[in-house]
Amino acid sequence: MGKNEQPEAPGPSGFREVKSAARTLEVLEYLAGRQGMLTRLREVADALGAPRSSTYALLQTLVAWGWVQTEPTGTYYSIGIRALLAGTSYIDRDPRVRLVHPILADVCSTLGETVHLARLDRDQVVYLATVESHEYTRVMPRVGRRLPAVHTSLGKAILAENPAAVPAQMAPALTRHSHTGIAALEADLDAARESGHAVDDQENTEGLRCFGFALRYDDPVVDAISCSVPMGRLTPEHEARIIEVMESARSRIEDSAPVVATPIT
Repeated sequence: MGKNEQPEAPGPSGFREVKSAARTLEVLEYLAGRQGMLTRLREVADALGAPRSSTYALLQTLVAWGWVQTEPTGTYYSIGIRALLAGTSYIDRDPRVRLVHPILADVCSTLGETVHLARLDRDQVVYLATVESHEYTRVMPRVGRRLPAVHTSLGKAILAENPAAVPAQMAPALTRHSHTGIAALEADLDAARESGHAVDDQENTEGLRCFGFALRYDDPVVDAISCSVPMGRLTPEHEARIIEVMESARSRIEDSAPVVATPIT
């Protein structure tokens, strides 16, 4: 260590965090969270509270390694293909995804609706698998996408079973139907515990009602499956059928997976 260099500060677990590594991860997570939107250098630096000169050098390094990409003018940045390779490697090795995916395919075939598997990550859910309905088309692919847990049936199903993960405050609304108060969230979680499933009524996507079912094969619960239905396709009879089929799918999944203690994310 040079005379003017300061030791790295202890990280959250007591180890000495490597600042350059942490900053690199902050850049990647920020760009990934932009959901493919092209982003200027100024926006990245401002979001991280970092000097533009050092942010530029870091971005250029990540571009050279393929973790970040830029368009021909070099003005805008977005997540690169190396991040995709890392993400698919995570999904490919995950035994829960391998277990759940064929059952989701059966559910999709039975109901004609789109179904998902997601996992809690801090205060968000990350979509790990989606089987799309052939009855209608979606605009945005889901796998790898993050959404606030409090605005999804997936997240609320998990939080109902995992109260230690309930956030202290609500995330910003995603639609005009999103709940904005903790009291409304607690009411939703109480209803989920009573019924065995959670509902979001156009809270993350206008025109969709979603039914989420926690997968209780891990302790604490961090995974859930859901069925998304366009409002125009939803009748009382179809809703009852969705709940019946999804409950059966959850039982099949849980019966096939041993319970494993999992650290809270």
